[in-house]
Amino acid sequence: MPIKIQSDLPAKEILERENIFVMDEYRALHQDIRPLQVLILNNMPLKQDTELQLLRALSNTPLQVDVTFIHAKTHVSLNTPINHLNKFYATFDDIKDRKFDGLIITGAPVEDISFEEVDYWEEMCEIMDWAEDHVTSTLHICWAAQAGFYHYYGINKTQLPRKLFGIYEHKVSNRKIPLVRGFDDIFLAPHSRHTETSSEAIHNCEELTILAESPDAGVFLAIAQEGKKIFVTGHPEYDRYTLNNEYVRDKNKGLDIQVPYNYFPGDNPEEKPLLQWRSHSNNLYSNWLNYYVYQTTPYEL
Repeated sequence: MPIKIQSDLPAKEILERENIFVMDEYRALHQDIRPLQVLILNNMPLKQDTELQLLRALSNTPLQVDVTFIHAKTHVSLNTPINHLNKFYATFDDIKDRKFDGLIITGAPVEDISFEEVDYWEEMCEIMDWAEDHVTSTLHICWAAQAGFYHYYGINKTQLPRKLFGIYEHKVSNRKIPLVRGFDDIFLAPHSRHTETSSEAIHNCEELTILAESPDAGVFLAIAQEGKKIFVTGHPEYDRYTLNNEYVRDKNKGLDIQVPYNYFPGDNPEEKPLLQWRSHSNNLYSNWLNYYVYQTTPYEL
């Protein structure tokens, strides 16, 4: 599918080298198509990496998508140049009077503190509440999924004794839901987090339907309000080397970090990591766009 982004976004050149069809504003203006309007609240520290990963994941349907990036104005990003944010990002104040077909809220490396201690928590809650009336379907990823469970249903996260870090097996538990259409019975997905939301609490919440879970990593995929809210507790958008980069970063900091589980061949960090989750990641994002955004959203926003 053509992804419409700003013509000078750094990710554009990389996506084009991967033969992913990226459309700039000029060409999009000459097409008589109502593109899907997808908003991405990017809370990750290395925002350019996350931009590339998400745009790649959104590129596997014939639908045209117009992507708008926003960042939390109440947080100062230390790992993304301010000129990049000023050029390619808006804030919530800039877009709050608009409506969107889809919203993706990314994870964030703030699991070790309570939600209320996060400097942009109030802004995050405001955006989640705003999405109820302004967005057709919202996809919450990793920490954002935990934040959604807490904000909407009062289910708090708990600290893990050791970081959940690696590639884990998950089993599809509800095949009748279109979000997992085309999934194998067992599939792999990355996780990288220090906290979890209790599987038992999610199972006990009548408003949530679990679609996939893991004996080691807990609930991976849950849905509410027939797809208006979707929660993904892992990072299916991660590329081949993301976990490797996190491992090297933490090791260089002298942190007690284990080799990512089921990631390097023979658990040897000198070996090239195996890319074992891309097809299901593509399937997940394609199903979300097709069944919960495109087929549900009104033609006139």
